[in-house]
Amino acid sequence: MTNGRAAAAMLAAGFGCFALGVLAVVADGSKGFAQRMIFYRPTGPLSGVTTIAILLWLTAWWVLAARWKEKSVGMGRVVVMAMVFLGAGLLLTFPPFGDLLLGR
Repeated sequence: MTNGRAAAAMLAAGFGCFALGVLAVVADGSKGFAQRMIFYRPTGPLSGVTTIAILLWLTAWWVLAARWKEKSVGMGRVVVMAMVFLGAGLLLTFPPFGDLLLGR
């Protein structure tokens, strides 16, 4: 029995959370980047940050699912990696952690 598609979904979800955290910190630390992330003016940079994070998540899911569709992947490692991505992404969405990384 193959589990590659399920593993791809889990790992991509963790990666998407991490991408959201990274993009949020970068937009908070760079006015130029924040300006480029304004896709919808009333929402501000958050509109672009979330849109790009969703596109990165979907791309990661598509690539991993294509590579692993007929494979059996070690789920233990995938779950650990997904949880690390999720935890890091969650921490990055809290301003104190983002400020720490930005040296504030």
